[in-house]
Amino acid sequence: MILSEYIASLTQNPYFGAGFGLFGVGAGAAILRKGFQTSMILFRRHCMITLEVPCRDKSYQWLLQWITQKGAKKTQHLSVETSFLQKDTGQIKTKYDFIPSVGQHFFRYGGSWIKVERVREQQTLDLHMGVPWETVTLTSFGRDKQIYYDILEEARTMALKQHEGMTLMYTAMGADWRQFGHPRRRRPLHSVVLKEGLGDRILQDCLDFIDNPQWYIDRGIPYRRGYLLYGPPGCGKSSFIMALAGELEYNICVLNLSERGLTDDRLNHLLSVAPEQSIILLEDIDAAFVSRADTPAQKAAYDGLNRVTFSGLLNCLDGVASTEARIVFMTTNYLERLDPALIRPGRVDMKEYVGYCDQAQIELMFLRFYKSPDHAKIFSEKVLAQKKVVSPAQIQGYFMFHKHSPPEEVLKDVENIWTLG
Repeated sequence: MILSEYIASLTQNPYFGAGFGLFGVGAGAAILRKGFQTSMILFRRHCMITLEVPCRDKSYQWLLQWITQKGAKKTQHLSVETSFLQKDTGQIKTKYDFIPSVGQHFFRYGGSWIKVERVREQQTLDLHMGVPWETVTLTSFGRDKQIYYDILEEARTMALKQHEGMTLMYTAMGADWRQFGHPRRRRPLHSVVLKEGLGDRILQDCLDFIDNPQWYIDRGIPYRRGYLLYGPPGCGKSSFIMALAGELEYNICVLNLSERGLTDDRLNHLLSVAPEQSIILLEDIDAAFVSRADTPAQKAAYDGLNRVTFSGLLNCLDGVASTEARIVFMTTNYLERLDPALIRPGRVDMKEYVGYCDQAQIELMFLRFYKSPDHAKIFSEKVLAQKKVVSPAQIQGYFMFHKHSPPEEVLKDVENIWTLG
């Protein structure tokens, strides 16, 4: 039988015809499905725009809060985030925020529909935060990225308004900075009573540094500034830095150089990624390192306390890899214990002594508690007549003990300042 006759016989076979027909339908369906998939891929690639925000990004929490308040208000699938807010009265209020849960949500913004997909990877952990890895993906029609820029900027502005008038404290967690504690009300600079002119001198120096970056650039000088406040404990060093941050509208990053696990590389990284408009605070810098002039026995006492080397700290402050546009404050109770290399110009540009109270300080602190200038002068004279040094913390502690007493009674008990304060 020739081939043409064989094919003709097959076409007349009803079973073959039915099978060929099913094959044609299947092939056609497969082609249509493939074409539809390809069309959707091309459509999403050229007619839709997607933004993925991972949980490690700084804007992640901003975006979730923004979506909650401005976007998917009507969604029925929610997750709760509990936070605490400090009122002006000092009381702590519990706040519950309901944010879109894991899954898909839709909302309208600027005339465009946006799909929000929140995905949580249960098998993957964020090693720094210790929580499952999450991403939020926004998808909308069009090709203009401006819509996402507007959303992120609006979310950032909303987040900043929540902390307006507050000072945020940051602490090092892993390789990043994490907010520590509740936002604190900005402390007025005049509430910290230092010797006359000291606070204004430091403030003006900081303002001059912040307002004149081009001056440093034109002269090839690294744009960073270091301050050292030294003096006895309880004299207002840390309190002044807190108030100064509020006056400058800066936040504070507290770094403990004695923390176990802190290495030179991690220290350098933390200084490089510190939040913008923040003061980096290194408290009790004398406790982190021994002077190179100390005896071997003194140095041996510090062995194993930390893994940050003295040369590593110096390089972070003033080395080739050190960052710019940075303000660093260091405090110490014992200036003589510091190595001269640490406090030389370039690493510490301004050193100020914050010491015991003089007569003007004592009188001003008295007037803060009791509005009686005559009694203030008598009180300061009585305190100084004891021939003992007194710190602002001791004076304040004494006033707190007599906070409900009249000024006359306060004058009678001056000798107890050194036992009550």
